[in-house]
Amino acid sequence: MARNSIGLIELSSIAAGFLVCDCMLKTADVELVLARTICSGKYMVLIRGDVGAIQAAVDAGKHAGDFSIIDTFVIANLHEDIFPAISGTTNVGQLESLGIVESFSVTSLIEAADAMAKAANVRLVEVRLAMALGGKAFASCTGSVSAVRSAVEAGAQVIGRKGLLVNKVVIPQPRPELLREMI
Repeated sequence: MARNSIGLIELSSIAAGFLVCDCMLKTADVELVLARTICSGKYMVLIRGDVGAIQAAVDAGKHAGDFSIIDTFVIANLHEDIFPAISGTTNVGQLESLGIVESFSVTSLIEAADAMAKAANVRLVEVRLAMALGGKAFASCTGSVSAVRSAVEAGAQVIGRKGLLVNKVVIPQPRPELLREMI
C-alpha cells in the first residue's frame, strides 16, 4: 500500500481539533503526522496514508468539525521534499537564489509548497507552519533564478485561488547570512 498521500484539516477551535483528530484516526488506516495548536488559537491535524484512506478520513473530519473547519486538503503523491522542509532537516549548502511564498493559512501553504516542488527544479529550504507567525505560514526554495521564479508563481497561484496570499518574493544571489536566519 502506497502511503505517499497526506491530508490536513485546519480548524478555528482547539476542542473541535481534538474531536476531528480522533474521528479521522477511527475512520481509516492513516498515520497521524502532526496534531497541534497553532498560532492565533487554531488547531491542525495532518495525516499520511494511501489516498483512499486519507480522503475517507478527511471527509469524516470535515463532517465532525462542522463550523470549525477553516480549510482542508488531500494531496496524492506528495513531493518527497515536503516532510524534510517541514521538520527543518533539509540540507542546503548554499542559496543559489531564494524564493518565498507567504500565506494566511497552513493548509494553503502546504499545498503551495507541493506545487512549488513539482513545478520546477528547486529544492525546498523550509516550510514554516504558523508557530510564532500569527497564524501565517511560509515556504522557501532555492535553485536557479528562473526555476525559483516558476516555483514561486506556481505556489502563489495555489494560495491566490483561495484568497490567502500574503506575499511572494524572489531574491537572486541572496547573502549567505539569510540561510543561517532561516533554519
